Amino acid sequence: METTFKIWETNRQLYLKFLNNYSLVQLNKIPAGFSNNLIWNIGHIIVAQQGLVYRLSGLPSYVSEAMVETYKNGSRPTGETTQEEVDELKELLISLIDKTKSDYNEGNFTSYTEYNTSTGFNLKSTNEALEFNNYHEALHLGFMMNIRKFI
Repeated sequence: METTFKIWETNRQLYLKFLNNYSLVQLNKIPAGFSNNLIWNIGHIIVAQQGLVYRLSGLPSYVSEAMVETYKNGSRPTGETTQEEVDELKELLISLIDKTKSDYNEGNFTSYTEYNTSTGFNLKSTNEALEFNNYHEALHLGFMMNIRKFI
């Protein structure tokens, strides 16, 4: 799992660069032809990781239900994300890595509810969820790299 966590940490640092290098207006802009924006993608990968790894393992997640509703699969940006919300996402982007690694190393993930993803993957364990999470986050990073060309 060391490699899986290293890939995840590297990917999250790339997301952090978006938060550090784009203004609030740019983060919120939905370019023509797109259905979401940079900040939605960041919120989505945070919420998705918590669902894939924690909820399906029967553990409480570290994000609020309001955040889940805002960024869950199938949701779309409904308004302007505030700087306060961006700051919260920025903190969660990195802090959840340490929490997940700690929970993993402490053996807190003892069960998993099998899950079929919308991309056709069948996840049967927390390890598989962590590995799939890297794939999922890479997809959204690609979407963001495309969005940034139009903001």
